[in-house]
Amino acid sequence: MTAFSSWGTGRRAAAALGAVSLGLVTLSACEKPTPLATVTAGKDTVTAEAACYDDGKVLGDLAASDKKAQAEFTRCLTTEPKKTLTVHPGEKLRLGVEPDVAEDGWIALSNNSPITNVSKQTYQVVASADQLFVNQQTRSLADSTVVSVVATKGGKYTGVWNVKLKRAES
Repeated sequence: MTAFSSWGTGRRAAAALGAVSLGLVTLSACEKPTPLATVTAGKDTVTAEAACYDDGKVLGDLAASDKKAQAEFTRCLTTEPKKTLTVHPGEKLRLGVEPDVAEDGWIALSNNSPITNVSKQTYQVVASADQLFVNQQTRSLADSTVVSVVATKGGKYTGVWNVKLKRAES
């Protein structure tokens, strides 16, 4: 009888261990998702995950003179975009962020230059995407560019989302 009751205890222990393991897996799968940025040109839309984001915490100073801080911000801006959007001549570019991001403010950059003002709205329109493909130094048209949405909080940044724009043939 002792062997039988010992066997039952082992099964209960195994079941309990399995339940705890399942609970931990379930909790790890319930992490809060990061906010998304949406970029639309014409009828096409892409939604991008953040290149840099830590639950809305300040990641660095936009005007930092510290080279390490500048390098980190540059790394966020130059992270290879996972999403590409084809833009046809004359199309307007529409940018959107989730309400949590808009609450503190955000700005859009292309080639490290602002293409929008800082906004606390969830949606902004860039009049014409054509201008984003013009290289200001050579006045030539590039085949692609990257638009970065930067979440801000009092002169500091809390997140960066990157989307590659590809210029469609005329």
